[in-house]
This record gives sequence, C-alpha cells and structure tokens, in this order.
Amino acid sequence: MSGRLTWHRPVSLWRRAVAVVIAAGTWQVQAHGIDLGDALLAYLTDTKPLRLGDFARMRAAGEKITMLTCYDSSFASVLDEAGVEMLLVGDSMGNVVQGHSSTLPVTVEQMEYHTACVVRGVRRAFVVADMPFGSYHEGPEQAMRNAARFLKAGAHMIKLEGGAYTAGIVRFLVERGVPVCAHIGLTPQAVHQLGGYRVQGKLDAAAQTLKADALALEQAGASAAVLEMVPAALAAEITSATSTMATIGIGGGVDCHGQVLVLYDMIGVYPGKKPRFSKDFMPEGGSIAGAVAAYVAAVKAKTFPGAEQSY
Repeated sequence: MSGRLTWHRPVSLWRRAVAVVIAAGTWQVQAHGIDLGDALLAYLTDTKPLRLGDFARMRAAGEKITMLTCYDSSFASVLDEAGVEMLLVGDSMGNVVQGHSSTLPVTVEQMEYHTACVVRGVRRAFVVADMPFGSYHEGPEQAMRNAARFLKAGAHMIKLEGGAYTAGIVRFLVERGVPVCAHIGLTPQAVHQLGGYRVQGKLDAAAQTLKADALALEQAGASAAVLEMVPAALAAEITSATSTMATIGIGGGVDCHGQVLVLYDMIGVYPGKKPRFSKDFMPEGGSIAGAVAAYVAAVKAKTFPGAEQSY
C-alpha cells in the first residue's frame, strides 16, 4: 500500500484521542504523539470481553499485561477505552479515596459497592476485586462467602494477600470456580507486622521464602500474582520459575509478565508521598486519557518500569 491515510474515530473518548494511520501497508496507532503499536490497535478492532485464557495467551507470547487500580464507573470507562486489560478494584481506596493511612479500614461492603461501580463502566477489561483485611483470614469458608459477593457484583477474579499459608484458601476458591490473583512481597494489609512499607526479599532467606510462596500459590491454582516492592532480580527469577501463573509487578522490575500502578499515583493527583515505583504520566499524556494511554504504551514497549522505579 502506498500513501498515507489518517482516520480519527469520534465514537468515544478514547477514539477521539487516537489517530489510526495506514502507511506502507502497516498499522500505526498514535495518541499525543506516542506510538501505541499493535496492542491498542487490537483494542480498537476487538472489544470482546477479556477472559483468563487471553492472559495465558499473552503470557505465552511475551506480551505485557497492563493493570491499573480503579474505583468508579467513569474512570473504568476511560481506562477500558485506553486499552488497560485488567482493572483492580483495590483496597488502596483506603488511602487514595478515603484518606486513611493504610488499607486496613476498608470493608467488604465498600469493596462490593466499588466493584459494582467499576463493572458498570467496562466493556472489555477484566475486573479484579481485592479481598480486604479480615475477609478471608478465618479460612476457606469465610473467603468463599466474601468472594461470592464480589463475583455477584460483577468481578471476574479476586485478589488476596499472603504467601504459602494462603495456598489452602486459594485452592478452595479455585476448585469452586473463583479465579484468584495472589499478592506477595510487600503486603499492605500486614504493614504493622512488616514494620512499614519496605522492600521485601532483599536477604537470601527472605528471597527463598518468596520463591517458595510463589510456587505454592501457583500449584494451588492462582492464575496471577502481584509482586510488590520486590528486588527486580528476584522478581525476574520468580517470573522465570512460574509455568502458568502471570506475575504482575508493582515495584518488581520490568521482567514481570505485567505491571500495575495505583491510578491516582500515575495521574499525579494523590497528595501523599509518592512511592519510588510509581510514575506520573500526566506531563507526557496531557490528559487523563492520554496519561493512561502513555502508561499502556510504556508497559507494552517494556520502557516502564525503568531502573529508577525498580529496586
């Protein structure tokens, strides 16, 4: 094909921000001057809801998975249209929405409400709901009761914090049809026991424990695992050691299968202390939709996180 054709789709917020260019027989997708590549072209041409099998395919193909936290329908729509594949209804709302100093005060009822709000704003994205503190710690039966509430609210997967000691709960849920994302490394619900928000796995013994945790959770049936504030080299080892579970880094380096950030950090609106692993994408994006598009593009291109966001 010769020549150049630029097509602006006015159908929605995201499509108003995107120019689809056909040149030399190839597709280029650009927003705010950022090359977004084939991954977002796939969004524009395929709006079927994402399923677990899609993430297994992405993992096998080496395509990075993008995740952001989300707490309401309007932001859910923006993130969904920008091509974010996983929306995490995070108990981080305790910090960034409710103004608490930790995630501990967040309740099941609040998580259920915000999950339903997010679900109403998406067409394609896969919605993951956090299990808040105290909602699964008593055992598998309690976990199942509360997980059922989130799935009935529309979530596709639940996320719970903790290492190998949670493997029995993970197995119980998975066997009963509940997809699970694990969460190891820094687990914010254990902030008091950990002595603050600190990098985990720096010493050899701690690193070995995290590796064992990841494998135990994978064997229990977890489809994904968030690796938070883990040295990049260790996160890469854990990622290489898994065979089916997708690793999602937040302060875990670029080698994880995907990345997640707290939305309010990556658009620069949270007034509190910014974690090292985060980045404000608003200056390069120019708008919320542009910032989210820039984040997606950077994760897909493996330029985020950089060394400055890693440990």
